[in-house]
Amino acid sequence: MAKKKLSGVTKMGTFLTWFVIVILLIVTIFPFFWVVRTSLTPNSLIFTEATRMFPSQITLKNYARVLGMLSQEESIALGGTGQSVNFLLNLRNSLIIAVVTTVFQVLFCAMAGYGFARLDFPFRDKIFALILAAMMVPGVVMMIPNFVFIRQLKLLNTYAGVVLPAIFMTPYSVFFMRQFFMGINKEIEEAAYLDGAGQYRTFFMIIMPLMQTAVVTLAVTVFINTWNDYMWPLIVGKKENLRTLTVALGVFRSQTPQGQPDWSGLMAGTVLAIVPALIIYMIMGKKIVNSIGFSGFR
Repeated sequence: MAKKKLSGVTKMGTFLTWFVIVILLIVTIFPFFWVVRTSLTPNSLIFTEATRMFPSQITLKNYARVLGMLSQEESIALGGTGQSVNFLLNLRNSLIIAVVTTVFQVLFCAMAGYGFARLDFPFRDKIFALILAAMMVPGVVMMIPNFVFIRQLKLLNTYAGVVLPAIFMTPYSVFFMRQFFMGINKEIEEAAYLDGAGQYRTFFMIIMPLMQTAVVTLAVTVFINTWNDYMWPLIVGKKENLRTLTVALGVFRSQTPQGQPDWSGLMAGTVLAIVPALIIYMIMGKKIVNSIGFSGFR
C-alpha cells in the first residue's frame, strides 16, 4: 500500500515538474516566436491583427526591405520607411569585433585564471579579492572613464577603440577560469614538469586541452555578450563603416519619417541578427551543458 502511495506521489511530482518546465519553455520561447511572427507580417496588418497568433498574410518582403533588395518607393508602398540596413557591412563589423574580443579575452583570462589558481606570488589573494569586488561594479559606471581613456588615445571610430576595454580580461571571466583550473589535479602538471615540459608548454599543450569544455563555454558567453552589445559600439564607433548590427538596427528604428517605427522591418532585421548567435548555440550547446557538470580530474 505504501509503495502504491509512493508511486502516486512520484508520478504527481514528475507531472508537476514537466508542467513547470513546459510553462517556462513557453514563456522563454514566446517572445522569439512573436519577433518571427511580426517579421513575417505585412506592416499594414501589424496593429489590425495584433491579437492573432498567426497573421492572415505572410510575406518575406520585410526581409527584402531591410536588406535593401527593394527600391525606396516599393518599400514605402509596403508600409515601410524606405530605409534599409547595410547588412553585410554591419555583419562584418559585428563578427570582427566579437571574434577579436572573444579570442583575446579567453586567452588572457585563461592565463590569469591559471596564475591565480597555481602560481604563488605576493598579494595573490588580495589581488584576486579586488577582482571579485570589481564584479559588483555595474558596467555602465565604467563607461565614461573608458570613453575618456579611448578618446585620449585617439581611438574613437576605430575597431581598436571598440574592442580595447574588453579585450584583455573581465572579472567574471577570470573568476570562471580560475574555478575550473582549481578542479584539475596538480599531479598532471607535476608529471609534465618531470618529463621536461616547461610552464608555458604545460599550460598550452596539457592544461588547456583539458579545459576545452570551460574554454568553449566562456568563448560562447563572451561572443554572445559582445555580439549583443549596443551602448559601447554606439558611443565609440559612430561612423557608418563601424556600425555593428545592434547599432544599425537602432539607427533603422530611429528613421521614422511616418511617425512610428517600422516594426515589421525592425523585427526582420532582429531575426537576421539573432541567426548567427543561434547557430553558435546549436553547434556548441552540448559542450556548454557538459561544462555544468564538469568536476575536473581527481
